[in-house]
Amino acid sequence: MIPFLGFGQSYTSYLTGSATDIVTSPSGGVCLMGGATEDDNAMKWFLQRANGGDILVLRATGSNGYNSYLYSGLGVTVNSVETIVCNNALASSDPYVIQKIQQAEAIWFAGGDQWTYINYWRNSPVDSAINQAIQQKNIVIGGTSAGMAIQGKYYFSAQNGTATSATALSNPFNSLVTVDSSAFINNNFLANTITDTHFDNPDRKGRLVTFLARIHTDYGVYANAIACDEYTAVCIDTNGIARVFGGHPTYDDNAYFIQSNCELTIQSPENCSSGNPLTWNLGGLALKTYQIKGDITGSKTFDLNTWQTGTGGIWYNWYVSNGSFNEQPGTAINCSPLATVNFNSITEIVIYPNPTRDKLTIRANDLSFNINKIILFNQVGQNLPLNITQIGNEIHVDLNNFQKGIYLLIIEGKQGEKYLNKIIRN
Repeated sequence: MIPFLGFGQSYTSYLTGSATDIVTSPSGGVCLMGGATEDDNAMKWFLQRANGGDILVLRATGSNGYNSYLYSGLGVTVNSVETIVCNNALASSDPYVIQKIQQAEAIWFAGGDQWTYINYWRNSPVDSAINQAIQQKNIVIGGTSAGMAIQGKYYFSAQNGTATSATALSNPFNSLVTVDSSAFINNNFLANTITDTHFDNPDRKGRLVTFLARIHTDYGVYANAIACDEYTAVCIDTNGIARVFGGHPTYDDNAYFIQSNCELTIQSPENCSSGNPLTWNLGGLALKTYQIKGDITGSKTFDLNTWQTGTGGIWYNWYVSNGSFNEQPGTAINCSPLATVNFNSITEIVIYPNPTRDKLTIRANDLSFNINKIILFNQVGQNLPLNITQIGNEIHVDLNNFQKGIYLLIIEGKQGEKYLNKIIRN
């Protein structure tokens, strides 16, 4: 196979298979690969959804490493595999590159540096052609490592280099924490989502939580996140069902579906500010994560329509206290209107005065409601000892010895219901 050099060498093309375009009806979908070697079963899923059409690999470094693997290595018949290596940003407006995007039934983004992809392709004819193919032609799209990281509505751009969890958690506004929302790749089921890769490195978890905190702080949105270990893939069909492929039980291959805890009255981080460690604790319930171990059948799933229902996985609670990431086993999330008890309207709990200088009064006007526990957290997630007295249906909390600032009050009922409220001590 002889590479074809584009005009001015702005791109290099490698073709395997037929040079004659074939038109098929692709089945759509998204394949998100966590990095390292691709999972064969996920790649078969990806190729099958091209329905025998033309596969296009887009990358900014490397050469034709995917061609024979995708064309003949997986036993799925396709018309052609063409790799286009974009040598510089000029390729993003080259007519040949745009034509190949328009003719493809499947597009795969290789790994590399996501900022190079963003810098070359964003707001160019390339991303316009890709999005048009997704929306109008229903092509299947996928990518690994950096090629996965660019596919959400929100994305870590790596414009200033990579970021570790230690860096991000100690200061969410560090210059390395570059979370972007400028329009790029438009995948319907990733419209409120950020993706992250190489998650078998435990250092990734804290920085992803920081990305979610920054998205809320910067854009006022509670976004979701999908993350994959290396050798693990999440394949999303057009019904919004995500299947997880990997090598479990031989290998510990995991995918993670992370969201802020919609069961809480208050969901926002206690402290996401420049120069300060992140705290997103909320009583250890800040984020809900569904972890699935991927196997060769991709039989374990998560429903991206509701972000509440999965098969074969385990729920965890994720939270951050004063820049320290933590996780504990949790319970299934339930965001239906009946799942979260609104004490303000149902049990008429009254909390006053707020702000307060010395004392907080809690009164349950509905005498049928039994308060089981009262907890107060400071901005770094510490559970503070309380001096509490009760007179009739009123509970008095002494705050005289507390510093000025914002606190999180949790009132727990006998049935485990929780009411959260921010308290200001002035």
